[in-house]
Amino acid sequence: MPNHLDTFQIKKNNLDNAPAWVATLPALDALRECVEREPLVAVDTESDSLFSYFEKVCLLQVSTRETDYVVDPLALPQASGVATLAPFFGDARIEKVFHAAEYDILCLKRDYRFEFKNIFDTMIAARVLGWKNVGLGNILQERFGVTLNKKMQRADWGHRPLTLEEIAYAREDTHYLLALRDAQIGELERLGRLEEAREEFERLTRVQAAARHFDPDAYWNITGARDLDRVGLGVLRELFRFRDGQARKEDRPAFKVFADSALIHLATAHPGTPRDLARIHGVSEYAARRYGHALLDALTRGRAAPQTSTPHPRARGQAPLDNGARTRLGHLKEWRKQRAAARGVEPDVIVSNDVLFAAARKNPRTLEALVAASELGPWKAKAYGEEILTALHGK
Repeated sequence: MPNHLDTFQIKKNNLDNAPAWVATLPALDALRECVEREPLVAVDTESDSLFSYFEKVCLLQVSTRETDYVVDPLALPQASGVATLAPFFGDARIEKVFHAAEYDILCLKRDYRFEFKNIFDTMIAARVLGWKNVGLGNILQERFGVTLNKKMQRADWGHRPLTLEEIAYAREDTHYLLALRDAQIGELERLGRLEEAREEFERLTRVQAAARHFDPDAYWNITGARDLDRVGLGVLRELFRFRDGQARKEDRPAFKVFADSALIHLATAHPGTPRDLARIHGVSEYAARRYGHALLDALTRGRAAPQTSTPHPRARGQAPLDNGARTRLGHLKEWRKQRAAARGVEPDVIVSNDVLFAAARKNPRTLEALVAASELGPWKAKAYGEEILTALHGK
């Protein structure tokens, strides 16, 4: 096995060379030709969820053993730009190495409709191995003495031009991944956990990006909404809809127009004048001036149309369980907790909450029925299937 500390030292030295900036079609073509010849390629993305209503991929970082690339999707045509990398992401011969891949995969599927094959996720590998701190910066610092610059974590990746410091930050997120993957592969093989990890990697390729839709009844999920009277709830409804419309118009996240807590304070206090607005916690003087008339109009509409029925926002997460299913879920969680403690991993490394909820709800009696009900993978079915059935039925 190679000395991975030496490998990381080599990678640190390679940072002296600037990454390849890819912002033209010829440069993208050269990148595509390069990565399609590689057996292993590291990948990461940066998006603008903190700065845009309609989040988008703003950077795509790619690293081979020799070169780091930073791709600017915003400088490339939508149809003939990053989208032309689809064959690379769908090529089962090339292993794509991510850290915390799920968000990146969801974003790339949403923006470019990519399909994925042959993924390695260094965060999932760390969790399967029982590493306690699984953030990339923590792993590199604790195990390899590499310190990443994390000052840019909340940067606006949609602005242009990017600074040299921002580009350097983005580049580091893939620069070390292949060497980290090499170290983890050896450890996974030594502990007999590689097949388990591969099963989780394959699951990631099947995650689906949900289209973003505004739910006009979702104000019911805001903390404090259920404590309001009918008039206050009507006011909150109108404020919630106003905020979303304004966020779309400004292309900003809704929470940057007004926080949820500010909407609750407005719906509780019912201010009647612009001066009253500025006294509400969470409403700045600038916001009161900018949105004052629109806010007062929303308040007036809400008071004139109290919410007389319970709102029905779109379902989020698991449907409620009946009493029997809740009891079974408790047994399953206790089994998982003990199994995880014995292995030294987090409970959801053993099996996910989705599997436990499905098993508790469907109450399968056989291993085949358990797999059908929960989509438990082959490795986990073999390792834990009979134990799950025992936890369900006490046999």
